[in-house]
Amino acid sequence: MDSSPDFTRIVVCDTDSGAVLRQGYAPHPVDAPEGSGSRPSDVDPQAWLLSLGEAAGGGLLEGVQAIGVSAQQNAVVPLDAQGNTVRPAMVGGDKRAQVAAADLVDALGGREAWAQAVGCVPQAAQPVTKLRWMAKTEPENAVRAAVLMQAHDWLVWQLLGRPVRRTTDRGGASGTGYWSAATGAYRSDLVELALGHQAMLPEVIGPAEAAGTTPEGLLISAGTGETMAAAFGLGIGLGDAVVSLGASGSVMAVHPEALVDSSGMITSLADATGMHLPVVTTLNAVRTLRGAAELLGVPDLEGLSDLAMKSTPGSHGLVLLPYLEGERTPSLPHTAGTLAGLRRESMKPEHLARAAFEGMLCGLADALDVLRGRGVEVRRVFLLGAAAELPAVQAAAPSLFGAQVVVPQPADYAAIGAARQAAWALGVSQGTLDPRTPPVWQGAAAQVLEPGEELAVGQAVRQQFVSVREQTHPGAFRS
Repeated sequence: MDSSPDFTRIVVCDTDSGAVLRQGYAPHPVDAPEGSGSRPSDVDPQAWLLSLGEAAGGGLLEGVQAIGVSAQQNAVVPLDAQGNTVRPAMVGGDKRAQVAAADLVDALGGREAWAQAVGCVPQAAQPVTKLRWMAKTEPENAVRAAVLMQAHDWLVWQLLGRPVRRTTDRGGASGTGYWSAATGAYRSDLVELALGHQAMLPEVIGPAEAAGTTPEGLLISAGTGETMAAAFGLGIGLGDAVVSLGASGSVMAVHPEALVDSSGMITSLADATGMHLPVVTTLNAVRTLRGAAELLGVPDLEGLSDLAMKSTPGSHGLVLLPYLEGERTPSLPHTAGTLAGLRRESMKPEHLARAAFEGMLCGLADALDVLRGRGVEVRRVFLLGAAAELPAVQAAAPSLFGAQVVVPQPADYAAIGAARQAAWALGVSQGTLDPRTPPVWQGAAAQVLEPGEELAVGQAVRQQFVSVREQTHPGAFRS
């Protein structure tokens, strides 16, 4: 089961092969948006249970032996001592909490202190920051908060009939801002720093352990966050990186150890297998393409891609530094984008369109290099998001990333990852699987793109980008 911000998706998979046998879907019954952003910042978690019940209707779970739960990250569910919600769950990237994030950074002594403590620097979306916001603006709720859970923890607990034991997994815990992937332990002092007092936290269980069994005898696995579940569903391992193309971008890779990054560019998460998942984010990915399409009067991204394909690698010398919203990688929060290399012959729509694609991908290649610079091996790159299907992205990505690029067919990878986790826990409980080795499932169906002879051209384009970046923002990547 995957409980995302908007809906619940259920896939029923064959334990041995991973083949999807049946699936269900239901949107969350969520009230009109309030607070910041397009989605509500506050959501009654009962909405997740209602859509879960609806998605599982029609006998979907008949014959199912084990369930894994993946859910949206950063949703914090504060409960009172009796297990009732103190207030609605705080979800998503909540702009209300930006001041609280800055407060917390200062309170511990700066970004580096946080990176050393828990492998990440507080952002507005993180549970630790939302606790600080609640303590400052809803002190009566903060005082009543006795137990802190995240979305997947809460759903697992509900499916098990709300037992005394509450559990989570390493992946989910690593995104809270009060659990360290490096030490594998909670920092309850940071909960107190944020909330004003201690609270009960779920027990972190191993990737192949079961959280428990339902009254009907269904095994429930540990569960995990959506990012970790999707990585597990894709089947990524050492040597693999995942580049997600949303409005903003993210780059993550599997690594055997936690990376502590004093610059705060790397968020040190844990994965769903016992390994680590360092993540680097950029603020500007597909928003760069949308901006270019509007500027050029092109109706959609497909049209922008067609236009870009009329140009050639290097965009006739045009270089776009795509820092339209400022940038997080490199840390340039107050900067703007830059268009360099304008000459009479380069001032054509197709060259600007190509420069937008190359600028976006070079920005993500910079993020990949942050990981490579810390010893993370990147042999192939999984490219996710609707924009990954665009010909202009597929033409340029392998040579700019300097690696094989895999574009998986769209599928519910988070739900599939949750099912794979359930199959693992079931196999371990039956003595047929090793707790250190997950079940081998058929990999994602995908297009595979090689850099081939274009590699040298791509690296020259990349060097052109780096030269303009260094000239415009000298030393931006020096921590």
